[in-house]
Amino acid sequence: MIGNKRKADRVRFDHKHSVNIMGVDGTWQRSGLLLDISTTGAQLEVEGSTEPLKAQEFFLVLSSTGLAFRRCELIWVDGTRVGVHFVTAKTKSKANAPRPLAPSQ
Repeated sequence: MIGNKRKADRVRFDHKHSVNIMGVDGTWQRSGLLLDISTTGAQLEVEGSTEPLKAQEFFLVLSSTGLAFRRCELIWVDGTRVGVHFVTAKTKSKANAPRPLAPSQ
């Protein structure tokens, strides 16, 4: 089950919270609902096709003015529901960090 892999506690909402999902280049946008959220990620229900989300990185716009947003990467897709991880400077530097070389033989 997906919930067992979570590293941070999630907050579920009693009321629906509308969000927008937008490509980092601004060429596509989808409406959706925020189902739950934590400090590290969220679960969303996407209206329309989830195909553009396969670009792997996009913005989750949390306010109607666009002032509250998070950069996300796609973790999983299950029909219209998706799981996202919030990209931070810390997680970006881990992804770009040099990996140790394998010992010579």
